[in-house]
Parts: sequence; C-alpha cells; structure tokens
Amino acid sequence: MIINATKAMSPHAAGARDLLIRTVKTKLGSVLVAVCDSGPGVDPENLERIFDAFFTAKADGLGMGLSICRAIILAHAGRLSATRGAAQGTIMQFTLPAGTDSAS
Repeated sequence: MIINATKAMSPHAAGARDLLIRTVKTKLGSVLVAVCDSGPGVDPENLERIFDAFFTAKADGLGMGLSICRAIILAHAGRLSATRGAAQGTIMQFTLPAGTDSAS
C-alpha cells in the first residue's frame, strides 16, 4: 500500500507530495493503519474494483498488489478499505484484531 501511495504521487506534480501513515488502537481493541497520499486520488467508480485481482489503472501495473494485501488482511480477520481524501489523494486503511497476549 505504501508503494502504491508513493507511485500515485507523480514526480512531475507541482507542489508538495505528502505521505502520511497513521496507526491507532480503536475503541473495539483493533489496530487501525491508514496510508494517506496527496496524489490525484482513485476514480470514485474504481474504489471497490482496486482490490480485484488484475485490475489496474496504471499502464505498467499488474493489478495484484492490492488484491494480495486484501487477501492477507482478510486471512488475519481484518478489513481493508479505500476512500478519496477530502481535498485530493486516497486513504487506504485496514484494521486487524489486536493481540491480547502481553509480554512477560
């Protein structure tokens, strides 16, 4: 997801390129990870399709990265979603159950 976010921010774009990675423990005890970029954002019509195997909006993309991310996250009882940023960019976020084991 970080690689996708980095590639989404064109090196030819004017202005700042921002990549923000946030983590937080939710009220339900899960861990939330958000990857936010300042690229042009995903076309709203493609927000759900970007997780499909072989779907890509890039000329040189294989369309497997986000599909693999989703499979790994789902295998660990997590959830993965994408939304458009308020002004621009894309916000990819996933949640995973937090472990209850404590180090002794």
